Amino acid sequence: MKKTITILGSTGSIGRQTLEVAAHLGIKIKALSAYSNIDLLEEQIRKFSPGLVAVYDKKAAEKLQSHFKDTKLRIVRGMEGQIEAAGKSGADIIVTAISGQAGLKPTIAALKTGKRIALANKEPLVCAGETVIKTAKKYGAQIIPVDSEHSAIFQCLEKSSVPVPLLRKIILTASGGPFFGKTLKELEKITPEEALKHPNWNMGSKITVDSATLMNKGLELIEAMHLFNIGPEKIEVLIHPESIIHSMVEFEDGSVIAQLSNPDMRQPIQYALTYPDRLPSLTKPLDLTEIGKLTFIKPDTSTFPCLALAYDAAKKGQKHCKTLNETNEKAVSDFLNKKIGFNDIPKQIKKALDG
Repeated sequence: MKKTITILGSTGSIGRQTLEVAAHLGIKIKALSAYSNIDLLEEQIRKFSPGLVAVYDKKAAEKLQSHFKDTKLRIVRGMEGQIEAAGKSGADIIVTAISGQAGLKPTIAALKTGKRIALANKEPLVCAGETVIKTAKKYGAQIIPVDSEHSAIFQCLEKSSVPVPLLRKIILTASGGPFFGKTLKELEKITPEEALKHPNWNMGSKITVDSATLMNKGLELIEAMHLFNIGPEKIEVLIHPESIIHSMVEFEDGSVIAQLSNPDMRQPIQYALTYPDRLPSLTKPLDLTEIGKLTFIKPDTSTFPCLALAYDAAKKGQKHCKTLNETNEKAVSDFLNKKIGFNDIPKQIKKALDG
C-alpha cells in the first residue's frame, strides 16, 4: 500500500491501534496529534517519523519542541494546530480519533481536503451532523466509519442496491457493558474503577463509561441517522453480550444481513484504511464453534435511561442532540473525578434536556 495517513488523537485507544494497523500494512504517517501525552507521543514520533505534529496543550507542545529542536519536525499547538494537522498534512486519509466535541473543528478541516476521512469520533455527527454531511458533499470527501457498529452497517449496505426507504431497520448491537443485569440500587455504589472494566472492548475512559450507561449506544444511533440518512424510528438497539455481531440491517423482504468478527477495533480501523480492498489483518479469525451461542436481549431503559434520553433528543433535533452530548461529557468527567455518582449521569442529562 502506498497510502499515507494523518492520525488525530494518536495517543488515545483508537489512535494507538491505528498505528498498529499502519505498521502492519506499511502505511506512512504524515502527521500525528495529541492533547498533552507527550511521553507517548514522543515514542510515536521516533518510531513513525511524521513531518508534522500537533499538541493541543501549549506547555506540553513547548516541552516536546525542546526534545526535537535540532530536527526538521514541525510542531504546532492549540486548536489551530489540530486544524492544521487535519487540513494541511497532505495525507491521503485522515483518521479523526479526537475524543469528544473537541473533534468537530478538526473534522470539518479534514473534510475540506476532499480526502477520505476514517471517522472514529462520533461527537461531531452528534452535535453538528447536518453540517458535517453537507461539508463532506461540498468538498467531495469520503467518510468511512470506524466505530465497529457503523463499520458493520457500512459493510452490510456496501454491496446493496436497495435504497434507504426500503430498509426496514438498522439493528445496532451493544455489549451491555460491565453492569448488564444490575438494578438501579446496585448501580448507586458503582465506582469509576468498576465502570472502566469493560468485559469485551479495550477503549478510552470516556467511551467506556458511556458504554456502561448505554449512552454510547445513544450517541451511535444519532451518528447512524446522519451517516445513513435514516430516522431514529428505523434504528433498533439490542444487547448482544458476546460482541460478535457488530450490527445488522433488515430489508423490507425480511432478509437480515449482519457483520461478524471478534471484538477487535483493529478490524474496522483497517477496513477504513484499505477500503474497498480486504487484506490480512491483526484480528484473530472468528471461530463460531468456540463461541457456542449468540444471544440478544432488549435494553433495560428504566435502569439505563441514557439510551431513552438519546432517542428522545434524536427525535427533537440537532439542538437537543448537542445538549445531550455536552451534558454527558461534563457528567462523565464529574463521575470519573468522583464528584457525582453513576446514577447521577442520566439525571444531569435529563435535567439539561428538560430545561
